[in-house]
Formats: sequence, C-alpha cells, structure tokens
Amino acid sequence: MALIKSMTGYGRAVETVNGREFTVEIRSVNNRYLDCTVKLPRAVSFAEDAVKQAVKASVSRGKVDVFVTVKSDNGDDTKVSLNRTAVEGYLSAMRQMVSEFGVQDDISVSAISRMPEVFTVEKPEVDEEQLQADLMGVVRKALDGYDAMRTAEGAALDADLRSRGDTILELVCQVETGSEQTVIDYRTRLENKLKEVLASTAIDESRILTEAAIFADKIAVDEETVRLRSHLRQMNTMLDGGGAVGRKLDFLLQEMNREANTIGSKCSDVRLARIVVDIKAELEKIREQTQNIE
Repeated sequence: MALIKSMTGYGRAVETVNGREFTVEIRSVNNRYLDCTVKLPRAVSFAEDAVKQAVKASVSRGKVDVFVTVKSDNGDDTKVSLNRTAVEGYLSAMRQMVSEFGVQDDISVSAISRMPEVFTVEKPEVDEEQLQADLMGVVRKALDGYDAMRTAEGAALDADLRSRGDTILELVCQVETGSEQTVIDYRTRLENKLKEVLASTAIDESRILTEAAIFADKIAVDEETVRLRSHLRQMNTMLDGGGAVGRKLDFLLQEMNREANTIGSKCSDVRLARIVVDIKAELEKIREQTQNIE
C-alpha cells in the first residue's frame, strides 16, 4: 500500500569508502514545486547532476538541500616539489642585478617562492567514475533515512486528515438534522402567527404548507452536503492511494470550502451557523496540513 509523505524531512549518512569519508545530509521544507540545491566539495563537483537525479527519483515536491563533505585518509595526496632549474635561474638573475646595478642584496626564500613555476604541484589521477559511484552509495543511504522520516510524518498527517474528515462528517449530519428541524420550527411559528392575526377566522392549511415548502427550498442544503460527503470520500480514497497527492488534495479542499460557504449562506439559524463555522475551522486545519504533503 502506497503512503503519503511529508515534504519536510531530514536524512544523514556517513561512510568511509576506498579511503574517503563521505558525509551526506539531506533536508527539505515545503515548496510548491521540486527545488533541489546540491553543495559539493570541488573535488566531487562533477557528481552534482547525478546527486540531483537521485533526489528527483525519490522526491516530487519540496525545497531540498543536499550537503556533501569528503575527507581523505591520506589527505588529498597532493605532492609539492621544488623546481630546481627555475630557482637556480632566478638566483642567478638576482645576483647579476646586485652585481651590475649595485642594488641591495635582499634575496630571500619568501621572495623567490613568490616567483612563477618555483614549485611543481602534482595531484594524483582521480578515477571520477569510481569516486562518483562511492559517493552515490552514501547518497542513497541518506535518501533512505530521509524518506523514512518523510513517510513517518506522512502517516501522522494521514491519520490527522482522516480524523478531521470524520469530524466534518459528524458536523454535516448535525447540519442536515438541524436544517429539517428549522423547517418544522418555521412552520410552527408561521401557524401560530396566523392564528394570532386571524383570530377566529379559519386558517388556510394549504397556505401554510406552501410557505413552509418555499422556506424549506430556500434553506435546503441537501445538494451541498451530498457533494461535501462525496469530497470527503474522495479525500480518503486519495489517502488510500498514497503517493504525491498534495496538489490534488489542495484542489479538492477548495471544492469543500466552496460547499461549506454555500451551506453557511443558507443557514439562517444561529445554531446551524455555529456548526458551519466549526466545519470551516476543520477544513482550515486540513488545508494547513495538506501544505505539508508531497
């Protein structure tokens, strides 16, 4: 069974492979689309695209930051050697300057070391393919931990949304029952008013029925509650299916809010109006939670 996932997560993996210690940290926050930033040491900068592709294979939405550090057991194995030919050439030329032009002899190691090509720097050959493979193994472990955290948070979000959906269903039942009672109360008030006004005159029962029917039609919320129930069932179906449903849930929530607003506009009874406020409050909490869902 597929599960929904939170867009917020953290994962970290540290592993030593072929003499290098790799540390990979992944963290993410909510975002409308997938935005992945990878920060790598220069030595492995060539692997940036591979890391991004691995993230994209696991993540559909969110602001994802990946941080990579690499330490070598043998340092970077860079060798620095003295270019004797260059040094001898510089010394010979400087001494000639002192001899021919009578300038102060201030030749020093620091002065010579600043001259071009005095030192030869040799860096070892790097097997980039192997280095990238070593790094990606650690990236995948970090992604596993990151994904596990997002899944755990997603399970909590799933439970919360279902619970709030059940609460809304209970409130909808109260609205439906209350709406029926409102029509009964209206008919009673209308009948009593007519009796008071007409006194001994006989009351036209058909007129009362007609007025009550018009009022009932005016405040009828059957269509809206049926659609709201349907939307809630659809929400649960989406949660059952799992995966990246955040955007779909956001759209569905807009539809649910529209039905709630229509119900609110039809409720003339204060008690029912309060129930609608409670429905809207639950929908707002669901909206806040869906902002965290991938």
